[in-house]
Amino acid sequence: MADITKTRSLRSPKIAVLPVFAIVTALGLAGCTTNNTSDAVIRIDKAQGSQENIASLTSVINANPKDPEGYNVRGSAYGRGGDFRQALNDFNTALQLNPRFYQAYANRALVYRNMGQQQQAIQDYNAALQINPNYDVALIGRGNVYRTAGQDDAAFNDFNKAIQNGTTDGRAYHNRGLLFQKRNQQDKAIDDFSKAISLSPNAPEPYNGRGISYIALNDDDNAFADFNHAIELNGNLAESWANQALVYERRGEKDKAARSYRHAIGLDPKYQPAKDGLARVGASTSG
Repeated sequence: MADITKTRSLRSPKIAVLPVFAIVTALGLAGCTTNNTSDAVIRIDKAQGSQENIASLTSVINANPKDPEGYNVRGSAYGRGGDFRQALNDFNTALQLNPRFYQAYANRALVYRNMGQQQQAIQDYNAALQINPNYDVALIGRGNVYRTAGQDDAAFNDFNKAIQNGTTDGRAYHNRGLLFQKRNQQDKAIDDFSKAISLSPNAPEPYNGRGISYIALNDDDNAFADFNHAIELNGNLAESWANQALVYERRGEKDKAARSYRHAIGLDPKYQPAKDGLARVGASTSG
C-alpha cells in the first residue's frame, strides 16, 4: 500500500521582488507543508474498497485462511478505500499469522498515520525496521513522521539511509530535499528534487519543491516553469496555483497574481499562503 529535466534558464527583469526569506517563510516552505505527497496520506480510491473488490479478495482468504498475504492485500484495499478500521483488523490478523511480516507493519503504520496516531505509526515502522533494517518504505515513512513532528535530524537520517541503500523511491529524495530547503541549502535541495522528478516525473510535488528553492535563489524563470508544470500534472493542488501566483506577484503582475491566488483559495479555502498572498496584492477573495 505504501507505495515521486531540465528547465529553461531565460532571464527577465524582476519587478517588486519581495525579500526571499520573507517569501519562503510566508509560504511556510510550501513544498515542505504539502499534504499531497504520495507518502503523506492514503489517496482514497473507492474502487479499491468496493463490494466487488473486497468480495474477490475475501474469496482468496477463504480459500487459504492461514496465508497472511491475503489479509495484507485486503487490508491494503480497505485502506485505499478509506475503511481504516477494517484495514487495521486485516493487518492485525496478518501479523498474528506472521509476526515477522515487516510489510504489514509498514502498511499498518501508514493507516495509523492517516488516523492521526503518530506514535503507533512510529512503533510499527520501528518493528518493520527491526526485522528488515534496509526496508526503504519504512525508512521513508518513519522519516516523514519525524519531519512533520519537527525532528529534522532523525528524519534526515532515515531519508539518507534509504538513499544510501540505493532506493528507487523518489519520495526519499523529495523529502530529503525539503530538509535541505529548510536548512537553506538550496543547491542540494534542487539536486534532490531533480532526482525525485527523474524517478517519478508525473508527481507535481517535487516540481513545487524545486520551484520554491529556485525562488530562494532568485531564479524566478525556472521557478515559474516548475510551478506551471506542476499545474499541468495536477491542476487541483492549491499549492501549485499559489506558487504560480507568487511569481506573478514578484514580477509586479498583481492582476494575474490575484487570479491565481483566488483559484488556489477556490480549491482549498483554508490554504493560508494563498490567502496571505491575496492580501499582499491588495485584492479580495471575491474578486
